[in-house]
Amino acid sequence: MVRESIFFAAIRSFFIALFAIAGILVGIFVVMALIGGVMGGLSNSLDGTPELHYSYTPEVQPNADGVRKIEGSSVPVVLKLNINGVIGLDSLTRKEIGQQLIESRERSFEDDRVKAILLYIDSPGGTVVDADGIYRELKAYKEQHHVPVYAFIDGLCASGGYYIASAADQVFASPASLIGSVGVITPPILNVSQLLDKVGVTSLTLYEGKGKDNLNPFRTWHKGEEDNIKASIDYYYTMFVNVVTSARPGLDKTKLVEDYGANIYPAAIAKEHGYIDDANATQQEVLKLLLEKAGIDDEHYQVVELENKNWFSELFHSQFGLFSGKLSVQLELTPEMTLGLSNQYLYLYRP
Repeated sequence: MVRESIFFAAIRSFFIALFAIAGILVGIFVVMALIGGVMGGLSNSLDGTPELHYSYTPEVQPNADGVRKIEGSSVPVVLKLNINGVIGLDSLTRKEIGQQLIESRERSFEDDRVKAILLYIDSPGGTVVDADGIYRELKAYKEQHHVPVYAFIDGLCASGGYYIASAADQVFASPASLIGSVGVITPPILNVSQLLDKVGVTSLTLYEGKGKDNLNPFRTWHKGEEDNIKASIDYYYTMFVNVVTSARPGLDKTKLVEDYGANIYPAAIAKEHGYIDDANATQQEVLKLLLEKAGIDDEHYQVVELENKNWFSELFHSQFGLFSGKLSVQLELTPEMTLGLSNQYLYLYRP
């Protein structure tokens, strides 16, 4: 019994010390953040000059020879943009990609150092608004700064991912990649009125404006309620078809609409249909071609990604919940049912 008491006392002391240290560290982090904020505000208030804040940190990536190396601050740069995951979620939004493009002309990238953009794509697509926004940001950047843009597909390039690829001058894919899914979808629209009837529950929705109550899930739907949503889907589908067929002259519009539809195809077949330029590429090969297109003819250049590394934010938004005091339970849903995509029109591939 004495040994057990000593053992448990030691364990208790250990955890007390551990949590004390954790509390001190949290206090230090909070104080540092407050001091930084106060000093930044004080500095701005003293000279009246606002400061530019940066979200991204440059990270050197392997060059066309697979080597990472530091070059001088004046060498040309290939900016690598990762279109990975569901578009419209996390950091893959028009705002985040747009901010990366803005910061690619600032600080050490001033004086027109970025000479080309490499899009690395592995995405099932996502929201219409973000896919179109990223596409337009890339088009504007390319036209304003006169840089070539090549896309390399390494996995899946479907729907909104392919929409974004249409901003590229040429599209390459690894042989195992899947490409296509030109179409529009909405998240499932459920109707629970019959279930409510069975359990004896009634619902009342108050509204003004003709059609404001369309597709109310708590009552029986009337014929034609879906017409407005269908018209919006038709609009976005026409826009999608026009964007990709304008960018890809070899992709026949009639065949796309009537035959290919929203199907996806292995890279070799996608090339035959005109979706892509090369179905058997590697990233290094694409990078070499991009360097040639950009007029970079020696080994003195860098491939750079812009990564968001806000350690303070990451610490307090950690999924571990150590500092937030939150315990989260995650329910895995299909992409189109994810809360962040609700009430959205989607360029999203759903297998």
